[in-house]
Amino acid sequence: MSGVLVYSERKSVALELLTFAATVQQPAAVALLGAQSAAWADDCFAHGAGRAYVSNDPALADLQSDVVSEALAQIVRQAGADVILVGSTLRGREVAGRLAQKLGAGCTTDANGLRVENGQIVATRYALGGNTVSTQVVKSAQQVVAVMPQTIQAAPTGGGSGEVVEAKLTLAPSPVKTVERRPKEAGTVNVESAQVLVCVGRGVGEQKDLAMIQALADTLGGVIGCTRPISHDKHWLSESQMIGMSGKMSSPRLYVGVGLSGQIQHTVGIMGAKITVAINSDKNALIFKMADYGIVGDLYQVVPKLTEKLKSR
Repeated sequence: MSGVLVYSERKSVALELLTFAATVQQPAAVALLGAQSAAWADDCFAHGAGRAYVSNDPALADLQSDVVSEALAQIVRQAGADVILVGSTLRGREVAGRLAQKLGAGCTTDANGLRVENGQIVATRYALGGNTVSTQVVKSAQQVVAVMPQTIQAAPTGGGSGEVVEAKLTLAPSPVKTVERRPKEAGTVNVESAQVLVCVGRGVGEQKDLAMIQALADTLGGVIGCTRPISHDKHWLSESQMIGMSGKMSSPRLYVGVGLSGQIQHTVGIMGAKITVAINSDKNALIFKMADYGIVGDLYQVVPKLTEKLKSR
């Protein structure tokens, strides 16, 4: 490897990727694209970047994936990087594929683990609907890896200084035009960064019963998340609170699963939890196989009693 380039349109994810890049023992750089991102440079240097390539080219105003991928391709050539780490966000997945095509490079997306073996980046990702973990190594001279948010814990590396380089880019505006913008309804809950997460599933019978779950979450100092049926089928909670393969990932100190079976499509989202607690009336529920602590019982009896007990402490 001759160098690593990091990019994400989300600052928190860029810092996570730089934390890993600093362990590769190769020069690490970050691409900062768009109007606001140049202000991230100092934080990026503190997390291991030695150089920041910045551009506020007018074509980057909306960070359209086709323009961003072209900008990154040009920066890769300027930086001489052969490993490109991209945040596997909704935009990032598309950017990674487009960039790999432009570079003639191999690409892995949705990586949930990274390590270096024999001088190569080894990525792991879920496969076969989340039922297995695939280990992948890209053999091409250059490689693009899109990494899921929350895969790496961002941490300053002890640095703090670096070089800001105005990237020399030749970009054409995207043929994709924004016709209309509508604010997306989203909850005020940030499940990705929660330290305590209480998740509900179909075992909760009625929407009004969520107040009982909220009381438990409040007592624990946590927030509520959910499985896909709760957010997408019943629409009781927002899409932003869904945990799992097609939702958010979270690595809380404490996870409590209430009335959910523990299907892999959900549990892949909380694999990083430090302590897992399950409450379910079915003693054979899959969630108990991964739980550190389990309570077999009717959630309508267990949750109020647990909340009361915790409040009395």
